[in-house]
Amino acid sequence: MKSLTVPAKVDQLDIVTEFINEELEKQDCPMKAQMQIAIAVEEIFVNIAHYAYKPKDGDATILCEIGGDPLAITIQFLDNGKPYNPLQKEDPDTTLSAEEREIGGLGIFMVKKSMDSIDYQYVEGKNILTIKKNL
Repeated sequence: MKSLTVPAKVDQLDIVTEFINEELEKQDCPMKAQMQIAIAVEEIFVNIAHYAYKPKDGDATILCEIGGDPLAITIQFLDNGKPYNPLQKEDPDTTLSAEEREIGGLGIFMVKKSMDSIDYQYVEGKNILTIKKNL
């Protein structure tokens, strides 16, 4: 797996996105899948940047691997921040208007819908969120 560690700060998002895109471009990834992956990566990384360490600072590590049959990308996000499983949050009621819906949860809902699998673990003081998308 290729690895990137950056400060968990929103201003590092471009570096994280570029890291993932470089791997996808090596595989001639279809544009639709690339866009879905980009949105998922942004949502997850920004959540880590905003919530994992507050009010302190810390790092996030992103692991990326492409392979298998069918060909798929697996991306792991690791941080030593507060334990938080975003998959436990109830999906928003998308039948309600934006004004009627509770704030929050739409981003991870989009990640769940656009990825082929998503998994969360808390191991040895680390949040580990893994997403997988078939290419």
